[in-house]
Amino acid sequence: MIDTSATDQIAESVSGVEEFDVVVVGSGAGGLAAAVAAAHGGARVLVVEKASTCGGATAWSGGWMWTPRHRFAREAGVVESIEEPKSYLRARLGDNFNEAKVDAYLTGAPEMVDFFEERTALQFVPGAAADIHGGSPGAASGHRQVAPKPVRLTRLGPDVARLLRRQMWETSFLGMGIMAGPDLQAFLHSTRSARAFLHCAKRVSRHALDLAVHRRGQSLVNGTALIGRLLRSALDAGVEIRTDTAATELVTTDGRVSAIRLAGPVDTYTVAVRRGVVLATGGFSHDVDLRRERFDRTPTGREHWTLPPAATTTGDGLRLATALGGRLDTTTASAAAYCPVSLVRYVNGRRGVFPHILDRGKPGVIGVIRDGSRFVNEANGYHDYTLGMFEAVPEGDQVCSWLIADARYLRRYPLGIAKPFPVPHLNHRLSGYLKRGRTLSELARRCGIDPNGLAKTVADFNENARRGEDPEFGRGETPFNRSSGDADNPWPNPSLAPIEEGPFYAVKVVPGSFGTFAGLVTDTQSRVLDETDTPIDGLYAVGVDQSSVMGGHYPSGGVNIGPAMTFGYLTGTALGRPAADRADASQPSIAPVDATLGQEISR
Repeated sequence: MIDTSATDQIAESVSGVEEFDVVVVGSGAGGLAAAVAAAHGGARVLVVEKASTCGGATAWSGGWMWTPRHRFAREAGVVESIEEPKSYLRARLGDNFNEAKVDAYLTGAPEMVDFFEERTALQFVPGAAADIHGGSPGAASGHRQVAPKPVRLTRLGPDVARLLRRQMWETSFLGMGIMAGPDLQAFLHSTRSARAFLHCAKRVSRHALDLAVHRRGQSLVNGTALIGRLLRSALDAGVEIRTDTAATELVTTDGRVSAIRLAGPVDTYTVAVRRGVVLATGGFSHDVDLRRERFDRTPTGREHWTLPPAATTTGDGLRLATALGGRLDTTTASAAAYCPVSLVRYVNGRRGVFPHILDRGKPGVIGVIRDGSRFVNEANGYHDYTLGMFEAVPEGDQVCSWLIADARYLRRYPLGIAKPFPVPHLNHRLSGYLKRGRTLSELARRCGIDPNGLAKTVADFNENARRGEDPEFGRGETPFNRSSGDADNPWPNPSLAPIEEGPFYAVKVVPGSFGTFAGLVTDTQSRVLDETDTPIDGLYAVGVDQSSVMGGHYPSGGVNIGPAMTFGYLTGTALGRPAADRADASQPSIAPVDATLGQEISR
């Protein structure tokens, strides 16, 4: 623990030193949730963000939150006891199941949804996605997720527009986000339905107009909608937000975090902290040394392609906490939320990283390794697919696989960043991203896959797919698999179709991640614990700076942002209401919420 000398101690009598009740380091979902909740409790809150914009990896995400027993499920007539999702987590997490933290999460999640829905600019829409492992006890076929309600950036105001990180290019269409559900289905059916075509034409036209007038898209969905609405909520509640500001050191007085040293765009300075510092810096995805130590199958730390912003997710929160005795959780089943990615080469020389979320479950695509064999149920979660690669590829070989599809598939569905008809994909073929062969044998040779192995795999797969079966991996047997497929698939199983119409296509897939699971060890109140499991007074961690309540497992979509929002809300609520400060008249008043922020994107 850091000892502070008399000259370093921050006291109220020292003139020129700013004081805040709560300082939040980082502006992703967890950090902003904590800031908003604390400010609503009456605390004076400062958020510092290392980057020039806010949102971190959350702004580039799907924005979905796993929040069982939320209000929208109850309104739809789906009423669960806490034991149902709890039994699912118990079955999926195994030895990593921490009952106290799971109870805190499952109790707090619906409270979090109610708080933001009723008192802030953050509004939600319910999700229908099923839990990934449908055969496990307690698995649900839907009604356990929420997502941020789409909103126009113009409705959130110029201060939010200035602060908000832009949509990730690789997961958008020309910079325009597409939301899972009816919006996405319309784009996938735009050449098969007049109604879907009109929806897409309207959205693309409006996006083009926004680019011409505002020089950026204004229709926020997914992670940008979540961060945009959280920023509006924070500003309405009087939270001060400073970008281009890094936290460099925590200062303690008598064993308690009493101040934080910051490096701003102009100079360095110290801020006094009355109640606590909340670490929400985004984990250590881009710390190569920690990746080498903690991630699977990356001997130098560089054989991994992670999606969070490179400049900010470098383990700052971990270093700040360990300097005071905090520790990294080394017990998680996986250190990261893995996903398969492909490396995109652009004409300007830039390289992008594309996450394979959507394509793997569509009918008519399979994943194979170098010997041409399948190795996993491709339609399960992206974390499961990557773990399958780790297990299937022999030690010493490059961990990779190829997604194989035919011409019929590419007319209907995306294959990596290559969009379906009528979007051209010649540029991706010329760059080498999208491999093409007139026959499977030709495609195999171009990819470095064993031709005989691939031919046998495809023949066996096709024979079973025509019957709607996958005896090897059970693809299409769970609600999650079937919902990831296509209900309009002419073959018996929405997740299966034969691969038989040349030419044939392939995209090489390598290990990536959406963020870290292994974070700081905390208690149920998000207090950072030292080596003796004693809370470090005044220090908290949320988001992926806090070790995941999922213990390194990925049982359902939204298990990163759901806990981040929930524990952020619970932490902020606790910090916002210390008894001695309840009547502090100097706190900022809470501005009323603009009721029009709840409007849908199409209005």
